[in-house]
Amino acid sequence: MILSTLETLETLSGGVTTPRGFRAAGVSAGIKARGLDLALLVSDTPATAAAVFTTNRAQAAPVVVSRDHVHRSGGVVRAIVVNSGCANACTGEAGLQVARDMAAETSRLLGCPVEQVLVCSTGVIGVALDIDKIRRGLHAAVAALASNQGALAARAIMTTDPFPKEHAVTVHTARGSFTVGGMAKGAGMIAPDLQLQPHATMLAFIVTDAVLEEGALDGFLAHALDWSFNRITVDGDTSTNDTCIALANGAAGNPPI
Repeated sequence: MILSTLETLETLSGGVTTPRGFRAAGVSAGIKARGLDLALLVSDTPATAAAVFTTNRAQAAPVVVSRDHVHRSGGVVRAIVVNSGCANACTGEAGLQVARDMAAETSRLLGCPVEQVLVCSTGVIGVALDIDKIRRGLHAAVAALASNQGALAARAIMTTDPFPKEHAVTVHTARGSFTVGGMAKGAGMIAPDLQLQPHATMLAFIVTDAVLEEGALDGFLAHALDWSFNRITVDGDTSTNDTCIALANGAAGNPPI
C-alpha cells in the first residue's frame, strides 16, 4: 500500500492538471445563463480508470453511459467531459442519446475510442440537455486544453457551490515520487456510505501520474472513499448523477506501487 512506504507529503497549488500528462479546460457552452459550464479533462496517454456511481434507482443518462464505457474499455480512459447547469437526468432515451453523443464528439475531436471517454452532468433534473451547445463547447474546450487550466475546469463543474474545490499533493516514497490532483463539486444532497457505489450528490475526479500495479487503483479508491466521502453528510439525500472517477497514467515513471 502507498501509506506503508510514505515518507513525505508535499502540498501543492493546483488540481487535476498538477500531475504530469494531464490537461484540462473550462469553457462557457451556454448551458447556464452565465459563467463556465463545460469542463474537459484529458490524459495525454491512455490511463487506468476506477469509477464508482450512484445507487439511486433513478440513474441519470451520463451514469449509465459512463458505467458502460468503463466496462467496455476494460478500465482504460483518455478523457472525461463534464457539463453543469443540466443533469440530463430523468430524460429517457433522448437523454441517453445525448450522453452517447457527448462521448462520441469528444472521441472524434481527440482521436480516441469512444469507450475511453466518460461523461458527467450536474444541474437541473428533468430538463433536456442541448447537444448542439455541448458540441460547440467541446470544440472550444479542445482548443483551450492546457496543463495550466485545471482551475477553470474546477469552476466549470460548479452548480450551487460557493467556491471551487481542488487540491494537489506530491507523494515521496521509498519507491519513487508521484503527484495526485483532484477536483470536486457538491454543496447539498450529500450523504455517507459511498463504498463502491456512492450515495452523495457530488462529482469528484482524482488523477495521478503514478505507476500502479495492475488492479491497484480500484483498491486505492475504495480505501480513500472510506476515509473521505464516506464520512460526509449534509442532508442525507441521494442524487441521480453521483460519480467519482480516478485516473492513473503512469507519467511519473516510478516503480509500480
